[in-house]
Amino acid sequence: MPAWPEHVIWWHVYPLGFAGAPIRDGVDPDAAPVHRLDRLEPWLDHVIELGLNGLLLGPVFAAETHGYDTVDHFRIDPRLGDDGDFDRLVAAARERGIRILLDGVFNHVGRGHAAFTSLAPDGPNLFRGRWVDGGFEADVFEGHDALVALDHSSPAVVDLVVDVMCHWLDRGIDGWRLDAAYAVPSPFWAEVLPRVRERFPEAWFLGEVIHGEAARIVEESTMDSLTQYELWQGIWHGIADGNLFELSHAIERHDELLATFAPQTFVGNHDVTRIASAIGAELVPHALAVLFTVAGTPSVYAGDEFGWTGVKEERLGGDDAVRPEFPASPDEAGGDARILEAHRALIALRRRKPWLWRAHTDVVEVANAAIALRTAIGDDAVVVALNIGEEPVSLPVADGHGVVAGQGTPVGGRVELGPRGWVVLEA
Repeated sequence: MPAWPEHVIWWHVYPLGFAGAPIRDGVDPDAAPVHRLDRLEPWLDHVIELGLNGLLLGPVFAAETHGYDTVDHFRIDPRLGDDGDFDRLVAAARERGIRILLDGVFNHVGRGHAAFTSLAPDGPNLFRGRWVDGGFEADVFEGHDALVALDHSSPAVVDLVVDVMCHWLDRGIDGWRLDAAYAVPSPFWAEVLPRVRERFPEAWFLGEVIHGEAARIVEESTMDSLTQYELWQGIWHGIADGNLFELSHAIERHDELLATFAPQTFVGNHDVTRIASAIGAELVPHALAVLFTVAGTPSVYAGDEFGWTGVKEERLGGDDAVRPEFPASPDEAGGDARILEAHRALIALRRRKPWLWRAHTDVVEVANAAIALRTAIGDDAVVVALNIGEEPVSLPVADGHGVVAGQGTPVGGRVELGPRGWVVLEA
């Protein structure tokens, strides 16, 4: 694996929503491109100002609706623009030292994909399914009829994915987020990724894995990292439900993965209710204190830094609230200044202590409404104390002294926290 991911913190963006593109109108193959992708450039300085240095982009390829129903992996979605728009974004990011990760949807495609619309019984077939009475009944992804599943046992599909990855790596990106990687057999990735690495040894590959044996998946697939949904769930459930034992358990499980890989960590993304809606704005800094002090490669879902709210719903358009259009510049974003400042302070801590990427975290003390954590390598340590309850608490902070963020004064190896108080200390 390359060394650079150790030093990257991503700003995760869903481009179609960000740019105000129509989501459910589909792609007209003859339509002129609408140059919306350039709306991202004025936000790149905001990325740097936050202390971030990576741009994790959701789908940018031609698709039928939401972007995960790709119809052409080699074409920028005309709702976002064209190759020129993409090249300008890459150049602007490079000028600022910002890495770029693209979202690769390689488990399935939209029904409008040329390889699917041109299917014939005696022709090439990239898809899982069967011919019945002269028609092809395709397997689909998780019951979504619009998403037809690729046949990952096909050498032609291996070649296609290798070609797509190399095409865009050659255009200047740094790696790939592999959408729905949990639904793709690990041997497929083990065929694809080494071939790509032969040409681009510095590329990084992040698999979206929601469930399963993470360490085994990494070893069998050769992916570099996986999305850490178990930690995300432990953070927001533990805080929202007033049961920090759940968070404690998730951290212990998280630490076990470090023997194999450094997970990709988050408290928000394009598929889940925003963290401020999930736990309340007052407790968002508590979630951030965990995110930025435990091991892994963190990401910030665009808008979370302002404390934006949005609830995901299981219905048509149920993602719209968490995938909104952005204003022209960060000056118009509004939001909660306390949450923005917590992001800045904790990201700055992470920058000063890159060893946190692979450091182990000990749960020093835990109760339903309070927890003390210590993350360390050798003599370097960071201490976190959180109180999500309505009563004051006293928590052990051992060698913690300098306050990085939050409020609290350590005395005699302990810190007093008021109701819903939090503090992060250097040790």
